[in-house]
Amino acid sequence: MRRFFTLVDVLLVLLLFSEAPWAVWGSPHCDQSSSGVIRPHSVAITEFGAVGDGVTLNTKAFQNAIFYLNSFADKGGAQLFVPAGQWLTGSFDLISHLTLWLDKDAAILGSMNSNDWPVIDPLPSYGRGRELPGRRHRSLIYGCNLTDVIITGDNGTIDGQGSIWWDWFQKKTLNYTRPHLVEFINSTGVVISNVTFLNSPFWTIHPVYCSQVIVQNVTILAPLDSPNTDGIDPDSSNDVCIEDCYISTGDDLIAIKSGWDEYGISYARPSTNIIIRRLVGKTHSSAGIAIGSEMSGGVSEVHAESLQFFNSKTGIRIKTSPGRGGYVRNIYISDMNLVDVKIAIRFTGQYGEHPDEFYDPTALPVIENITVKDVMGENIKFAGLLEGIEGDNFVNICLSNITLNVTSESPWNCSYIHGYSDLVSPEACEPLGERIYPGHVLDCYHLPTHLWSMSKRKKGSWFLSW
Repeated sequence: MRRFFTLVDVLLVLLLFSEAPWAVWGSPHCDQSSSGVIRPHSVAITEFGAVGDGVTLNTKAFQNAIFYLNSFADKGGAQLFVPAGQWLTGSFDLISHLTLWLDKDAAILGSMNSNDWPVIDPLPSYGRGRELPGRRHRSLIYGCNLTDVIITGDNGTIDGQGSIWWDWFQKKTLNYTRPHLVEFINSTGVVISNVTFLNSPFWTIHPVYCSQVIVQNVTILAPLDSPNTDGIDPDSSNDVCIEDCYISTGDDLIAIKSGWDEYGISYARPSTNIIIRRLVGKTHSSAGIAIGSEMSGGVSEVHAESLQFFNSKTGIRIKTSPGRGGYVRNIYISDMNLVDVKIAIRFTGQYGEHPDEFYDPTALPVIENITVKDVMGENIKFAGLLEGIEGDNFVNICLSNITLNVTSESPWNCSYIHGYSDLVSPEACEPLGERIYPGHVLDCYHLPTHLWSMSKRKKGSWFLSW
């Protein structure tokens, strides 16, 4: 049995985040945090019979408290306060105009009995459970069709106690797909801040079909060998801001998604306008930021800056496959520092994994306008493994101002891609060999033309300085 992360582990990962300015583009939806909203009505979970001993099941107390607070939804909303204690519970729903506030010594614990996690229908953009055909378990904290909902506090803890789920998954004894820790569906105005999330059974925070989502100042931890414990997965959602987070899990720290093969193509809701900044973390098996592999509804306008990944497999990854359809375009990654990372940048065009035999293998994804700039890396094995799809090249891939201390004698492996590069060391692969400046600036997404003058100044003095 893997050990659980505890509050002691949380203290060990408190970091000083860099304060690099976010001036490349505007980010109005990052400035709309309402975690400090004062609700006119507030109750404590203890008023509904909850017992914080870590043993008593409090599902009914949470459900009854939220049912009561629903009467204040049209009166300025309400707050449910969770005081210090260990509050064991099964899955429960949130409501609109609600703040769930956790005291610094409060821990909401997920039940280790699967019967306390109801089974619900699959998402229409997936057509089935992500792991198994059919239905899926509902998340511990769940919301559907909500407006103005907040999970916050004084860095309290929400612990999924996922170890039992990981064992069931690996022993193949599950009947339904594992639950997320927090999931919001078709909701607007979601804020998650100042909370620590531990040991999710599956993906940790999953906003799907949502808009105006802010995730700020959260810590997400799961053992590095725990299966599929993604950190934050915006899915067919728009206007999402993720900032000032530390994530260490068994899968992608952030994975941007938009539906799976024919179901995602049919549902046709993209993920767009996503900002990620000041993210720190590690993952032994996956990527710091991934797009896909479920991207059939499209992913665009993703801007990420001030990233620090260490002791990880991959820095940035795009995952797709024939049959996905959809697109990934207008992606901008800047100011990334990598230490002890196996692969700095990876594109995978043959990821596979299909929901059923009805997908269309001729539905090819469009991957274009990807810019990665201002990257430093130490003890990197491969600079890039960039594999597109034969007959479906990934195009307008632009790399600028990248310096990697690479240990492999073959730092780049590129196929079925095309793009441009400047100030890249070790020198980029042949399909990216054409220079960006001056002839291809307009082919590169969000690359300012004023950098051409900087490129000329540095041309004669570009070298490794480790």
